[in-house]
Amino acid sequence: MNVDMTKETDVTDLELRETVRKRYAVAATSASCCGPDSSLGVDVSAASYSKAELATIPVEAADASLGCGNPTAVADLHAGETVLDLGSGGGIDVLLSARRVGETGFVYGLDMTDEMLDLGRANAAEAGVSNVEFRKGYIEEIPLGDASVDVIISNCVINLSTDKPAVFAEMARVLKPGGRIGISDIVADDSLSPEVRAERGSWVGCIAGALSYTEYRQQLHAAGFSAITIEATHEAADGMDSAIIKAAKPTT
Repeated sequence: MNVDMTKETDVTDLELRETVRKRYAVAATSASCCGPDSSLGVDVSAASYSKAELATIPVEAADASLGCGNPTAVADLHAGETVLDLGSGGGIDVLLSARRVGETGFVYGLDMTDEMLDLGRANAAEAGVSNVEFRKGYIEEIPLGDASVDVIISNCVINLSTDKPAVFAEMARVLKPGGRIGISDIVADDSLSPEVRAERGSWVGCIAGALSYTEYRQQLHAAGFSAITIEATHEAADGMDSAIIKAAKPTT
């Protein structure tokens, strides 16, 4: 694997995961993220959310937003549904989702970084939101049972994984039949090789690890998803887009 991350090459998957974890642990305690800290790459953060949405959550949750979009705006959440947020960070999407699904619904936030989990729990307590739970774990090994959630959301996190087929397989496993995904992520033009993507930005900055449009569709299809759509929202780097990805798990 060749990535432009710490100016080193041939980094192992575990080393890369640890670099990502450490970088976002710093972000959790300094409120630096893909927006305020340009070294992380994508410049969107809380700007993707409406003033009305931001008014319902603690400012700390908005300040720690690490995303490249607003998956809660397209996930079409309904009262009573169970939602899983992959890479929940400071909890902005967890808290917004919890309000959408109401008291009869529930939202899980999954993150591998203790500092982010602490921040998410603190923000939920401050917001007075009780229908949520933040769990520690990896998106390649989701700590939930089979067919246990209705909807999966994620905000600029899947591109950080070094084993995306495992992520998609786990998403399919934990979704109920007929369940769906609505995620924001960085997607590369089909003409860009992995080496060229690495030249556009670092892995930890949400760029070098991005899949192409075709790769994204193929990997979701291989995991069993259908009704796959990928819609670009804005340019994240030359030949790289922030995009909304939707797909569904078949009912049979």
